[in-house]
Amino acid sequence: MTTRPSLADSPQVGVFSLVPFLLMTFGVAWGILGLFMFLPNWMNATFGQLTGQHPLFFLAVYAPAIAAFSVILYTSGVRGLQRFLVRVLLWRCSPIWYGFIILGIPLLFLYGFVLKGNFSELTFPFASSQSLLLALALTAIKGPVEEFGWRGLALPLLQRKFTPIWSGLLLGLIWGFWHLPAFLLSGTPQSAWSFTPFFVGSVAISVIVTALFNTSRGSILLPALFHFQLNNPIWPDAQPYDTIAFVAAAIVVVWINRGTMFARKSAITEVIPKTRSTDR
Repeated sequence: MTTRPSLADSPQVGVFSLVPFLLMTFGVAWGILGLFMFLPNWMNATFGQLTGQHPLFFLAVYAPAIAAFSVILYTSGVRGLQRFLVRVLLWRCSPIWYGFIILGIPLLFLYGFVLKGNFSELTFPFASSQSLLLALALTAIKGPVEEFGWRGLALPLLQRKFTPIWSGLLLGLIWGFWHLPAFLLSGTPQSAWSFTPFFVGSVAISVIVTALFNTSRGSILLPALFHFQLNNPIWPDAQPYDTIAFVAAAIVVVWINRGTMFARKSAITEVIPKTRSTDR
């Protein structure tokens, strides 16, 4: 019988890994969108008009995940990345959170739509089941993938230095600012929105997801489901009034979870979960 090295013996991702993570995240996304901003004729002629479904737009959206995978592979190797991906399988949390994700988020969008003043114009946005399924599939493989970077790597590293409330606020500022170039380009989903309400909403949502992340013991799956619901094409476009609803929800979530949001003892700080050694 021989003893294999524990998977937990491989190097863990250090807090200073936030620097290359952010450099890659902003470099890839802002680099792609910046080329369309400053060299529009050449980019459009070479790659086609930028839209929300353009492959290069997908690549820009995937930047946080690409950066996270790169950092983890560099510091912990393939085995570290395999253990990191185990966090996609974490699903246990209070049923209240599932209720919030499934029912609460659409209700917040509907509330914002009512505030917008055109509730009488509410209609189902898809003419066929095929177009609905395609839209849902594209949504599932776009924005939620960001969570491998934001909540998969950045949030646990921030929580090594700050309490969850401050970590959520800081990550929300970074996350919101990262979207800025998409608001400056025609053809993107964000081009028809106002940046300031979106930015404030991103901070509020980041605080909410921080509470979800910690109560689920570092799940990547649940923040990804939350992100999917935020982008779900079924919900009405309530910009900018949905920001009011999410800010209110963030205040309630912080109040309910005040015992953990303002203390670091329950914060999840591991990027790669530890495992026990086994004898074989």
